[in-house]
Amino acid sequence: MDINKSIKCTVANCRHHAGSADFCSLDCITVGTHECNPSMDQCTDCLSFCKK
Repeated sequence: MDINKSIKCTVANCRHHAGSADFCSLDCITVGTHECNPSMDQCTDCLSFCKK
């Protein structure tokens, strides 16, 4: 699996996690929010997440 060193990721149960290191294997990701007015990093989500 390729490693994209521009996108760090610690979500090991994502299908796109690089596996051997804390990076994503995708070329780009989509980041979104579940809040109307996000004010903290906890309000954002990786919309490219896919469960392994």
